[in-house]
Parts: sequence; C-alpha cells; structure tokens
Amino acid sequence: MASDQSGEVTELLQQLIRNACVNDGTVASGHEDRSVDTLDSYLEGSGLDLERYEPEPGRSSLVARIEGSDPDAPTLMLMGHTDVVPVNPDGWSRDPFGGELVDGEVWGRGAVDMLNLTASMAVGFRRLADDGFAPRGSLVYLAVADEEALGTYGADWLTERQRDAVDCDWVITESGGIPIPSPGGVKLPVIVAEKGSHWCVLRVKGTPGHASMPFRTDNALVKAAEVVRRIAEFRPQTDIHETWRRFVEGMGYPAEFTEPLLDPEKIVEFCEALPMLGLARQAHACTHTTFAPTIIRGGTKINVIPDTVELEVDIRTLPGQDAADIDGLLQEALGDLADSVEVVRANHDGATASPSDTPLWQTLQRVTAALAPGSALVPFMTVGATDARFFRRLGAGAYGFGLFSDHITFDDFNSMFHGDDERVDVESLRLSTELWQAVARDLLVG
Repeated sequence: MASDQSGEVTELLQQLIRNACVNDGTVASGHEDRSVDTLDSYLEGSGLDLERYEPEPGRSSLVARIEGSDPDAPTLMLMGHTDVVPVNPDGWSRDPFGGELVDGEVWGRGAVDMLNLTASMAVGFRRLADDGFAPRGSLVYLAVADEEALGTYGADWLTERQRDAVDCDWVITESGGIPIPSPGGVKLPVIVAEKGSHWCVLRVKGTPGHASMPFRTDNALVKAAEVVRRIAEFRPQTDIHETWRRFVEGMGYPAEFTEPLLDPEKIVEFCEALPMLGLARQAHACTHTTFAPTIIRGGTKINVIPDTVELEVDIRTLPGQDAADIDGLLQEALGDLADSVEVVRANHDGATASPSDTPLWQTLQRVTAALAPGSALVPFMTVGATDARFFRRLGAGAYGFGLFSDHITFDDFNSMFHGDDERVDVESLRLSTELWQAVARDLLVG
C-alpha cells in the first residue's frame, strides 16, 4: 500500500510540474486549467463532488468534497496551489519542467513550492474516497490558482464570490513540517502566522537635461541609486513577538542560542555570525520589518538625463503594523530625500495569525507522534505570504504543514523556494500522503 501510494503521488507530481503553470503576475499567465484538468481526471470516478471555478480564462481552481454526516461538525480543507513562479533555466542542473525522477527525487519548478503537497493532498483525498470514508465533518480539497501573485484569481476571488464552496473551519496549506534538529529531538514547525506584505512603487523625480553636460544636474537615476542604498541599509527596530518567542523556547536550544535570539539588542549581531544561513535569514526576517528593492525602471535615451525613475520595493510587515506604520518607516529610511520620492502605488496586506490551542493542533500532535516518532510540534511564522490569510480573515483556523523526511534540511528547503534545482524526495511525498489521511480520520470522524 505505502509503495503504491508513493508511485501514485510521484506520477501525479511529475505531471503537475510538466504542466508548467507559470504565474508571472499577469492575468494571461498561470494557465492553471492545465493542472485542474489533470486533477479532475485523477479524482473523477471516486464518487466525489467536483466543481471548477474560472474567474478569467485559464485561471481555474478545483474544489472536491466528501460531505460529512453532521452539519454541525467541523469542516477541514486541504488547500494546495497549482501555479508556480517563473524560472531561469540557466541556473538549473535539469529541465525545470521535466519532472524527472532521479535517485529518489522529483526535480522541477514547484516540487517544493508547493506541488508536492498539492499532489499528496489529492492522492490522500482520493484514497479516503476509495476507502468509503464517511466522516461526521466534511473534508474539502482545494487546488487553487494564482497563489504566487496576490490570489486575485484564486483564493481572494473564491472567498469573496464563492464563499459557500470554500467555507470551512480549518485549513491546512503550505510551508511547515520541515524537520529541524534540536537538542531535545526533531522539531516540526507548524505555520500559525505569516507576515504581511506592503508592495509599493516609488517614483524618484529629477530634471531632464542633455547627458553631455552632467555637472550639477538633477539626475533621477543617480538619486534613485541613493534611494536604493538607503532602503537596503535601513534597519527597522527588532520585534520579539509572541510567535517567535514560542518557537525559540519550544526548540530547546542551549542558552547561548536562546538568549541572543530573544534579545532585541543582540539578535542582529547573532544572525550576522550564524553559520546556518537559512536559519539566520529566517530569524532576522521573523523579527523585523524587511525592505527589499527588487525592480528599477528609468531613462528614455542614452543622451538624456532622466527626470523620472520608478522603483519597486517588497516590504514585509510584522503583526500589528498597518499601512500608516510602513509609510512612517519609509519616510525614516529616505530621510532628506523623502520630498523627491512619490509613492505611486502601494498594496498593503496585513499579517495574520491563528491560535495553536485548537483541536487541529491536537490532531497534528497525535498524528505526527505516530508517523514521525520522537518529533514535536513548534509554532512558527512564515515570512512569505500564503493563501491561508484569506481564510483566517473569515474566521477559519489555518496552518501550514506537511511531513518531510530528513533528506531535506531546513536550509535546503528555504533555498529551493523560488530558487534553482527545486526537488523533493519520494519518501517525503509518501509521508505527506499518509499525513492527510490520518489527519482527516482523527479530526473528522470522532
């Protein structure tokens, strides 16, 4: 049975990778209907209730349901997205859309983020249906579009326009479960919170002129370079918030680790010296508002001093911060250049969190004790965005989780998100497939 499940989920993941549902943020990209076709074909014939939703051509999502017998019992949703981010093949050792199985690993864009879980959720869901699973509470599988942009044609649209189809009490989605060694044994992070995003476009203003006479000109490009430098070097205040504190205390690190990780005066210096780069980046991002200049556009002709340059900045916010807070930090970073910079556009999406003293947390504790003996759960905050935020705002409890073998380290996992040579091992696929079935039986049957 286990080896059969491994083969089934591996083949499904390979096909999802090969579908190349690349989302570049434009409405014409994504083509998630390819993977919805794949998943619809895989799930049909099991007596499941399947519904497709397509707010724009090609931007399809699929909802499958196993209806519970008790309308008052909780509903659990397993949510995986089908879109992936763009890729530069030059940085890859293998075809990023080949879905190759090499030495027990499936290679390809989305293997980690998050087609591995999207595939294993589908296989676990189908296995439950084939076994005649008859829960008290309902089980929903959502293969959602557009997670890699803003969820406009996926979770945002569904929760706004088709709420009855995706209404639930509990959600499990991506990013958690990567085993982290600790002095007290393996810890499995459960994503209970995520940072918010504040994506903005800044317009740096100058004065046009002839490039043959650059002396004392008001060159917007030169000014923009200084704006980039100031933003990159800006150091907002450290925030040791409750989720970070509970993670660090739950890890059981020795005092020489725990003390600086919880000290706002020491954590930055500690991160700079930490040899584990993945943990250093996570620790810093989890405790700070971050500013990352990512795109710059400007100039019209080589012999014209540019009068306008536009700069895109990815800002990630901490719990409790609103748009006004970020505007204040941006003004602080720009200093005396603030009057020369106009905020053209800003999209603020605040941080969200779910409690961990819940029936779903207790279910995960029981199930992982059996599937990953000796491990323990710890709450964690992801520094990226997931579709969990839309469901938290509707009142659902939402976690990011999966089960992975020790073949993938915490650093490996983080480096492959939106990175090169993305891949996942078959043993991790098997573990996650078994996880979903065990969680559904534990949470929804009793």
